[in-house]
Amino acid sequence: MTGGEIAGLLAAGVFAVLVALLAVPILKLGKVFDELRLTIRALNNETVPLIDEVTRTVSTTNSQLEKVDGITTNVSDASANVSALSSLVASTVGQPLIKVAAFSHGVRRAFAGEAEHRADPYGSASGPTGEGTP
Repeated sequence: MTGGEIAGLLAAGVFAVLVALLAVPILKLGKVFDELRLTIRALNNETVPLIDEVTRTVSTTNSQLEKVDGITTNVSDASANVSALSSLVASTVGQPLIKVAAFSHGVRRAFAGEAEHRADPYGSASGPTGEGTP
């Protein structure tokens, strides 16, 4: 055996040890990729039904919101009608009530003034001659 053959055998041995040392991390990395593939497959299998359920929920929610929108529109119209009705009642009944109240107030003042006039026919602080008492 020549020196070149020994060097070749030594290089081949070192290369075999290097391959053996690198084979362990490569095998572990392969197992990690297998686990990752299984996890992604399981996640995909669980996610698709979940997305379908969320889609159905959103669709149902949208239909319910459309119903609520119709209800709020009707309530808005009803409140506008009630407001218009209260304005109509206030203008129709309110003005005559104000006039009746003013008339009754005037009548009360007139009767109250006549009652005071009967109690003191000469006015307060004046005698029959119209002069005030000292």
